[in-house]
Amino acid sequence: MLNLGIIGTNWITNQFVDAAIATQEYQMVGVYSRSIEKAKAFGEPYHATVFETSLEAFATNTDIDVVYIASPNSMHYEQAVTLMEAGKHVIVEKPIFSNPREWTAAIKVAEKNNVFIFEAARHVHEENFKIVKEEVKSIENLQGATFAYMKYSSRYDAVLNGEEPNIFSLNFSGGALADLGIYPLYAAISWFGVPESSHYFCTKIATGVDGKGTIILRYKGFDVTILAGKIVNSYLPAEIYGLNKTLSMDSIESINTIEVIDRKTKLKESIAQSASENPMEDEAKDFADVINFPDDAAKQAEYKEWLTLSQQVNQVMTDLRKDAGIVFAADEK
Repeated sequence: MLNLGIIGTNWITNQFVDAAIATQEYQMVGVYSRSIEKAKAFGEPYHATVFETSLEAFATNTDIDVVYIASPNSMHYEQAVTLMEAGKHVIVEKPIFSNPREWTAAIKVAEKNNVFIFEAARHVHEENFKIVKEEVKSIENLQGATFAYMKYSSRYDAVLNGEEPNIFSLNFSGGALADLGIYPLYAAISWFGVPESSHYFCTKIATGVDGKGTIILRYKGFDVTILAGKIVNSYLPAEIYGLNKTLSMDSIESINTIEVIDRKTKLKESIAQSASENPMEDEAKDFADVINFPDDAAKQAEYKEWLTLSQQVNQVMTDLRKDAGIVFAADEK
């Protein structure tokens, strides 16, 4: 049983802790927060016993094995490094780090301290995501894909009122690409590989980050178009096009339906499986397997694949930001 600590006390942390407990591989032990009151309010319902406002004390607590980090994006690097230097495994909510410099440095820390580091790109671990990946291999004459993930954030109301929430701040490595665009980017790079070139045409908002935008990933013989946004809603399906068939999915970040549509017959075949009730359960189980079985060659090979994919996504995201003229405070350190 892995003793779990958490950083970040928002809804996504609740969802991960519930998923982790459901796997029966973790037990909730500790919470790090800026206030003891908030830490206890989050952790006591899970029977946590460790509550800290000092990151160093939290990192060196011997009752904790692995820490899930869901703090603002710009804080991920410092927190992950501190924890790994103290011998803790870390699961970092996406986007894992602000740029490739942080990514490379953090991986070196993980290797030096013989610990594992995971980016919590949950959809990559879901069965329907893997089904699409296998189906893509059978598409002859791939012609392209269109993915959309645009969801209005309630925190944009604060921007309209002259405020700067973390998720819409350059100081905290926020914006539509970092928060939502990463889902379709992960899908495209996992299913098609690293693009030959990439371009981002975005709409910047008052805080300087991208509120929405269109991403073009150019591959040999086809393009992938991605719509990402946090200031509008989209209800478009996700599609992958071949000459003779099209794959249609209800979404890109949490796939529940997959249809294979034949061009000639117009017949539709459903190939999706039932998704887990908690979409974070699959990743939590996968991460536990890697930690618990460090000598299992197959599991460690998967871990290396996840790291490679994480690095590729991080680099393409940085390239896209550069193309759009988006500079995080973390880039200038």
